[in-house]
Amino acid sequence: MARPVGYGYKTVMDDDILKRIEQRLEAIGLSASAASAAAGLSPDAIRNMQRAAKKGRFNVTVETLQKLAPVLRTTVARLLEPIGQERGAENEQDEVVPVRTPRLVPVPVVGPVQAGLFYEVDEMDQSDLERIYLPPDERFPRARQMAFEVRGDSMNALQPRPLLPGDRAICVAYEDIADYMPIITGMVVVVQRTRDGGHTREWSVKQVELYADRTEFHPRSTNPRHKPIVVKRDTHADDGVEVEIIALVRRSVSDFPVS
Repeated sequence: MARPVGYGYKTVMDDDILKRIEQRLEAIGLSASAASAAAGLSPDAIRNMQRAAKKGRFNVTVETLQKLAPVLRTTVARLLEPIGQERGAENEQDEVVPVRTPRLVPVPVVGPVQAGLFYEVDEMDQSDLERIYLPPDERFPRARQMAFEVRGDSMNALQPRPLLPGDRAICVAYEDIADYMPIITGMVVVVQRTRDGGHTREWSVKQVELYADRTEFHPRSTNPRHKPIVVKRDTHADDGVEVEIIALVRRSVSDFPVS
């Protein structure tokens, strides 16, 4: 027996919900499995609803309908509308929800990351940076994003995915998340080393290993010449080199040549 589902002041029988879903699948020419997967559900989600309905055990949550509605180009309210309360062909276009293009934000490409290569700070011109357009970071939506050009082979054996020359490491500024995101072993970060009183600096990508008395920033490379940066927890040591984490690497992108 079909059971009613409450949604605000609306009450509708489960059978009607399933019929609405099937109507929308037919209207937009989408299979049940494709719609389920596009909504972030199991590919069998709608088929499971259909099987359950035949056995009188059909049940669906509002959360599921909220995921399905945009894929079906309709609204939750429409899916919950009892069969027999159609609005007429002249209003059918109201049902279609426009597909929204993901919002993109400009991300500056701030410079190269390459182990062992120190630049004069004055040579690293930041006045006219290239910008690429990417979606906001879902995990850290309020943090500034930045991209670095990967050079050299110091991270060509990083797992599960290497960073190769020509890749762009997409990062968030660590100072924007430091209050609630402590450094942990396994993080991939952009490390800044400065020397000569801050006149020269190196940016490189490393993977963190934490120990009781030190923090190590490791290359992951097939090239044995690359060595880790070791920072001991000794407040009295001073070798003239400062090491700072400036960014947390979140992902990488690369362009394929067209010619």
